Amino acid sequence: MSYDGVGPRAVMRSVAFLTAGALAVPLLAGCGSDDEGSKPLAGQDIAAAPRDRLADGGTLRWAVDAMPQTLNAFQADADAGTTRVAQAVLPAMFRPDTSGRPQRDADYLDSARVVETEPKQVVVYRLNQQAVWSDGREIGAEDFAAQWRALSGKDSAYWTARNAGYDRIEKVERGANDLEVRVTFAKPYADWRSLFSPLYPKDVTGTADAFNDGARKKLKVSAGPFAVQKIDTKDKDVVLTRNPRWWGHTAKLSEIVLHEVPRDKRAAALADGTVDVADVDPSEADRITQAAGAQGSLPFQGPAGGRTAAKALRSWAVLHGSDEKAARTERRALKKQRKSLAKYLAQQEALRDFEVRKSLEPAYTQLALNGADGPLADERVRHAVAHALNRKELAQVVLQPLGLPAVPVGSHLALSGQDAYADSSDALGGQDTAQARALLADAGWVPGPVKEQKKGEKAAGAEGRSAGGSPDPSQSDDGTYIVGVNDHVEDNKGHDDQQKNRQEPGHRGSEDGHTGDGGARQLAQDGRPYAQEHLKQGGAPGAYAPKGTAAPAGAGARTGPLAKDGKPLSLRFVLPAGPGSDTLRKVADRITAMLDKVGIATEITKVSDESYFRDHIASGQYDLALYSWPSSAFPATDARPIYAKPVPGADGSLNVQQNYTRVGTDQVDQLLDQAIATLDQGEERDLIRKADARIWATAGSIPLYQRPQLTAVRKNLANIGSFGFRTPVYEDMGYLKKGMKASSSPAS
Repeated sequence: MSYDGVGPRAVMRSVAFLTAGALAVPLLAGCGSDDEGSKPLAGQDIAAAPRDRLADGGTLRWAVDAMPQTLNAFQADADAGTTRVAQAVLPAMFRPDTSGRPQRDADYLDSARVVETEPKQVVVYRLNQQAVWSDGREIGAEDFAAQWRALSGKDSAYWTARNAGYDRIEKVERGANDLEVRVTFAKPYADWRSLFSPLYPKDVTGTADAFNDGARKKLKVSAGPFAVQKIDTKDKDVVLTRNPRWWGHTAKLSEIVLHEVPRDKRAAALADGTVDVADVDPSEADRITQAAGAQGSLPFQGPAGGRTAAKALRSWAVLHGSDEKAARTERRALKKQRKSLAKYLAQQEALRDFEVRKSLEPAYTQLALNGADGPLADERVRHAVAHALNRKELAQVVLQPLGLPAVPVGSHLALSGQDAYADSSDALGGQDTAQARALLADAGWVPGPVKEQKKGEKAAGAEGRSAGGSPDPSQSDDGTYIVGVNDHVEDNKGHDDQQKNRQEPGHRGSEDGHTGDGGARQLAQDGRPYAQEHLKQGGAPGAYAPKGTAAPAGAGARTGPLAKDGKPLSLRFVLPAGPGSDTLRKVADRITAMLDKVGIATEITKVSDESYFRDHIASGQYDLALYSWPSSAFPATDARPIYAKPVPGADGSLNVQQNYTRVGTDQVDQLLDQAIATLDQGEERDLIRKADARIWATAGSIPLYQRPQLTAVRKNLANIGSFGFRTPVYEDMGYLKKGMKASSSPAS
């Protein structure tokens, strides 16, 4: 399964995506500055080269995870392939730059600005006079108006994934001439630059039938440097060719072929020439990097070759389930395994023609905490989970081995480099083991005996959970195991003397701690850390449990599982089991170890990639999960359904929109609504930052790290690789002329 993120616009926010082995300085948070986050953590790595160094022509074969199910980016089943096609063949009024900020696309727009704010907001788009559809018709107001009507939500015949922004438009009309489009809004809309990107021709959006079915498998009319030539379902190819009516710089490539290749078969596809470019996981990236440094050496050909052979042999052994010790004995088994090894070494030789270009995706991975029911419905328990985590360490696990900046993400709504970014994590607070234990004690989870579970009785946590059991290495690939449940504090008598001397500085027993959960409720309202609130009320660090509650074990000691009413505190941690999830599982292992130290047991359940999101995340069948959101240049619009407070429906069901943690507050909703409605960009930024501080305070999701982006690219290809925030410039991609080199190193 692919873990490529879909774009953040239109339907793209309708699907969260998984972590692959590779989503303002709040006054309440008290951190950051206006300059914070002004620079992306990592720039593009695309082997940039001027167009005059590129050859004219050539075919680029680009791996995608799956054939797009539709070419209509505004439908619910649009995916990353849909986005890539739309970027190459359709107009976009604004595209994100290298810092994730929306910039006018001069190939389509001469200008776009708000010309009136009273009595209503009016935006005038002035189009490039050369901009035409591939059938020769000028791009104009009719196309804008048809797309508005299709996406406004007023006509249920159109099967649209969303209508954000379009539902605020009152009318779209021709301006002073054919090159002007005048858009009048019924309600002010801050993110007006998000609209009409991509823009479809009226042939697609003019009728419900054309919108629903006409653009799913073909796109007869387009207006980009490339056009869709064919969709080959047999060979799993989408073939894009030069658009002869394109008025901008002529595309250097004559053809781009998007070819479906599963993640675990990318290295083989690169080696046999099936594709020239592919996003890869860290293990394959390492393999390609090793091949690139082999300098043509084959096994048993002298000292240099011997060193290369040893590396290849170890890599091959690990790939086939052996460890390094076993690798040293593989020479004696070559007669039996020569064919497999020869194939591997032949692939390594072919992979010498590739290099790995790396950056950070415009997306972040989070730990999601399902607050609908079970222990995590209590905000104090969610805060305890957050305080148990060392986010810096988790970022290092993923990014440090790749040579990428291992900086924890400090915002739910933006990433470093974007205008709205500021580190608001102080609204929740960092790792603090003593504080985590005190919060759990305050919530009634204390060390104590765990009663034996009767048949059919469930432990605290998600439905369907069983209690008891300890990690079983034999179940590491599939099934379920529980971390920490059988490690009771009262069974640690042999370690009592050690534990007495391992108290953390400042940790005290519980005496007159604060009672009740009023502080927890207040926390989500004002964005202040729960512990800070208690300190203001006279509490001492580590002393927030109700009077009479047993004190937590020594801060330096491992507390064992906590319990309430004889039931252990155990959280169901759901993970995908398929290829490409290795890094995600490493992160999950670190998280379970951190939670175990504060007395929270975790029951890890591995499920198929196909059911992971659909049957567990979206349906709420989990306590803890890891998945990612793409960042957006328009967080006020795109984040609203993700963090909106769930609302009970008339039928008794809970409408969560895209808020799969089921945690939200009225204050977050109000701040994002205000941000959407202001036309003052500075005010919008400040409102987004304040909203983020409150999202942190609810502890429904905890951002961990920006996702790595690793792209294997044929060495003589330029202007393609890991793009970071910026939309690819398809007409500038191409093969370097013989003797030419790229002009720049990775952007910083």
